[in-house]
Amino acid sequence: MTQARVTQDQQGRKQALAPCLEPCPIERGMRIIGGKWKGSILWHLKEGPVRFNDLARILGGASKKMVNQRLKEMEEQGLVRRQVLSDRPIAVAYEITEFGRSSLAVLEQLKSWAEAHGI
Repeated sequence: MTQARVTQDQQGRKQALAPCLEPCPIERGMRIIGGKWKGSILWHLKEGPVRFNDLARILGGASKKMVNQRLKEMEEQGLVRRQVLSDRPIAVAYEITEFGRSSLAVLEQLKSWAEAHGI
């Protein structure tokens, strides 16, 4: 992929060379794992399946509605798998898929970067 850049002609007019006409791989990746709470959810599922209520407790700043919404998105994207444990009362657990697990190295680097810069 050619790096996009801006050039200026002799009359001072600027023109983009190799402009980004579609989302680049970074943007596409961020659309998958960059949503609010998604990285944290994946991080907390790395050790094994977690029941919904336990996950909501772990993510103390997120409402159950928000956690549910993110988990549905992540299930549709193939990042997590939902498992019904019982129907009455309803109990479900979520586990990370191999696709989701493949993002953990990126999340580890992001975590290290944030800690190194006091973010």
